[in-house]
Amino acid sequence: MSITLGQKVSPFSLSATSDRTITDADLLNRYTVLYFYPKDSTPGCTTEGNDFSALQSEFEAMNAQIFGVSMDSMKRHENFKSKQSFAFDLISNPDAELCKMFGTYQLKKNFGKEYMGIVRSTFLINPQAELVAEWRQVKVKGHAQEVLAKLKTLT
Repeated sequence: MSITLGQKVSPFSLSATSDRTITDADLLNRYTVLYFYPKDSTPGCTTEGNDFSALQSEFEAMNAQIFGVSMDSMKRHENFKSKQSFAFDLISNPDAELCKMFGTYQLKKNFGKEYMGIVRSTFLINPQAELVAEWRQVKVKGHAQEVLAKLKTLT
């Protein structure tokens, strides 16, 4: 069962880029954008990361932090973040713990094959670590701007 609007984020602790460990405590006292994406260094995921990175200063001006989440390894994350110069950290979730908490780890179909993977989704969490907005089955174009616009209505 995944988190629903108004619910507090459950405890977690995961590795992230910049030699960080991100826990649920890191979600307190500021807004947090958690965006889940399928795979590092793919076209859609690169575009989405660059769009959020380009708006980083606007998110920060509203007391918001951004984290990208996928099941890729820390090595892949570090390479992806470095190559794209992302202004935020990427959380590695190899066992899909956080993905399952947010309901983004689902059965997918591609070219007739079925497999489990991350469905592109974004979640906005308030300074009390409660889910206040969600976007599922995200289309990349204009998405980061849409999240920023929603944040502006809350601050």
